[in-house]
Amino acid sequence: MEQQSRDFLRLADEAIASPERSENREMLGAFMPTLREKAVKDFGGNEDFDALRNDVKAIRQHALEHLGHYLETFTRNARENGSSVNFARNGDELNEIVLDICARSEASRVAKGKSMITEETGLNGALEAAGFSVRETDLGEYIIQEAGETPSHIVGPALHKTQSEIRELFLERHQLGERDLASAGEMVAEARQVLREDFLAAEVGIIGSNALIAENGYSMLVTNEGNGDLCANLPPVLIICTSIDRILPRTDDAMAMLRLLVRSTTGQAVSCYTSFYAGPRRPGDVDGPLETHFVLLDNKRSDILASDYAEMLQCIRCGACLNHCPVYMSAGGHAYGWVYPGPMGSVLTPLLTSLEESYLLPDACTACGRCEEVCPASIPLPGLLRDLRHEAFTEGITATRWRLGIGLHGWLARHPRLYQKVTGFAVSVMHRLGRRRGVIRKLPFAGGWLEARDLPTPAAKTFQQEHQDSLEQ
Repeated sequence: MEQQSRDFLRLADEAIASPERSENREMLGAFMPTLREKAVKDFGGNEDFDALRNDVKAIRQHALEHLGHYLETFTRNARENGSSVNFARNGDELNEIVLDICARSEASRVAKGKSMITEETGLNGALEAAGFSVRETDLGEYIIQEAGETPSHIVGPALHKTQSEIRELFLERHQLGERDLASAGEMVAEARQVLREDFLAAEVGIIGSNALIAENGYSMLVTNEGNGDLCANLPPVLIICTSIDRILPRTDDAMAMLRLLVRSTTGQAVSCYTSFYAGPRRPGDVDGPLETHFVLLDNKRSDILASDYAEMLQCIRCGACLNHCPVYMSAGGHAYGWVYPGPMGSVLTPLLTSLEESYLLPDACTACGRCEEVCPASIPLPGLLRDLRHEAFTEGITATRWRLGIGLHGWLARHPRLYQKVTGFAVSVMHRLGRRRGVIRKLPFAGGWLEARDLPTPAAKTFQQEHQDSLEQ
């Protein structure tokens, strides 16, 4: 997926101005914030939720601090189970490994489950360029594949699509004759019918992983559709693509993370399908792949682990921060320009790509702190975003006018008496400008901010000036 995060402001403007997206924004704004409240209630209250959150955070920290040990243990156990384990330093290497496995298997058709890692590496494009037929089988991923679009949410890839848009898409693409598709159920049934052939005909299945378990070499996958199991068990070759930071020491650790993940993602007590993959089919098994291959991606994660941003690797990809972020709710996922949107993407994208290309993303934040509050991994997202903004400022990456403006404000703030005089004069002028209407609609250097809102006319004097006057009286 091509990175376009440098165009965040333009893409956000287009999304906010789009009347087609307003219906979805209202729906998401009403529904998404309730997920966390439901999750906490299901746990029995904030105390139980926070206790489990602290336990899982400690587990994830321990696993990352001993990443080399647990990766070595996982690799040894997975190979004893009959699986192959491959490591990829970057996206190109992962794609090459997968292409080689597909070529050696003499495959022509690939059935894919949902995988953010393969979005990160652009695997679909690489497979198609090499002549393979690739079918996304997660319903949301299938919809956007048919529409020629990219995911807008890490959990619900097609959340930006309305029901009427999906209906028109299916009528156009499926060529199944006259039918109504009046309900969501009819559309799901039709997608199931179309995808059935792909499940049965694919020679290679590709899925992701929510957790790699070191103690037994197993992989855990959490889904609500069951397509992951079909991709894993029907084709003769299974490829599991994930990243090295998905490692956990024990099965019990994975189950603890599962409790947080599902409740934070969808508000469910448990997902419809939680599957553990132990390797290729053994003698006596009635189904399962003949080959299982793990491809584990680094792609700068080792660098992140050694940096001040290591806590970001504790992210369990639940999407809770997106669901509660006012910027994401307004701009939508596509505005972020790459695989990971929302607060977690505003941190991850600069770290996995480059801050030069995505320096606008850390500014996509209102500093409300809601993302940190709801994060089941207790990641200090606002703090990490501030650190990235500071880094962009000190490295001279941000626009010159912004650096000069922030620098001037910082200098003024270090000279309190001068600061009070300048702000007092500015407040006095703004009071005169807006006195007649009660609001200010135009100001130099604030056109973008005032384009979508009015500024209430300030009082004639600042608080400090009023305080000083009261003392003199």
